[in-house]
Amino acid sequence: MINPVTLRCNTQKHQPPLLAQVSTAQYFVAYPHQYHFIVDQPNRCQQESPFLVLMVPVAPHNREARDIIRDTWGKETTVLSRVVSHYFLLGLSREGDGTEFPEEQVLQESQRHQDILQSNFMDNYSNLTIKTMVMFEWLSSHCPNTTYAMKVDSDMFLNVHKLVDMLLKAPRHLYMTGMVARGAAVLRDRTSKWFLPVSAFPETSYPPYALGLGYVFSLDLPKKILQASFHVKAVYIEDVYVGLCMRHLGISVTDPPNGGLFRGPMPFWTDSCYWTSVITTILQDSKQLSDVWETYQTQAQSGC
Repeated sequence: MINPVTLRCNTQKHQPPLLAQVSTAQYFVAYPHQYHFIVDQPNRCQQESPFLVLMVPVAPHNREARDIIRDTWGKETTVLSRVVSHYFLLGLSREGDGTEFPEEQVLQESQRHQDILQSNFMDNYSNLTIKTMVMFEWLSSHCPNTTYAMKVDSDMFLNVHKLVDMLLKAPRHLYMTGMVARGAAVLRDRTSKWFLPVSAFPETSYPPYALGLGYVFSLDLPKKILQASFHVKAVYIEDVYVGLCMRHLGISVTDPPNGGLFRGPMPFWTDSCYWTSVITTILQDSKQLSDVWETYQTQAQSGC
């Protein structure tokens, strides 16, 4: 069984600020709420009608991570005769003076690549649930002809070919899979970075959920999860919250067909066909992706 606490602690990105002992309200986020996009691609998804959309949450300032993805797995736009597209999802980089305008660098990047979506919430760890729900909103309203989407973090290796191959055999409705956590304990230690008090969540364990590092879902789910959000109070742990919405809907998270497809941190030793055999692996940072991508391409060309 996957231990999501151990997995998170072994990665560098899931590092929220230590939560102080204040009111229960601290452990919830402002959702549902009327957020809107200040940088958008309103027509692209409908025009392209991709089989799969890759949604990458990333900080506004992290242009380097976006460029590395564009030069690696983001280049995979047609896989097994299926169209694949990607978008980067950003919030606001800082508190403004009451106005909401994108930074000039982000606008220029958007005009060049046409893959930036920026909404008017503050982009920080505590608001990852908002970021995820805004992602569901956008997919639900902009991609009517798309079959699947994947939320995948920017410091992940992603084997798009292996992912599409899996999805061609997967259910097309009420489907979500990835690294599935089952029976994960609710952390009550106030020194834990993922602490939730009994007053915020009285149960001792979470329902099954797909870890937020990278999970894929059918495009009929976003609308249903958004509907559930009106009945399930939004905790700041975003993947847990999606799992709570799924439980409210009575929809089960699906284990992947092979337990080794969605992997945790990169193993110390990998065999000669490792990168072609997995869908995701957590890297130390996005810079490592360039080196790993070269290795993956070499393995793919060798017949792995």
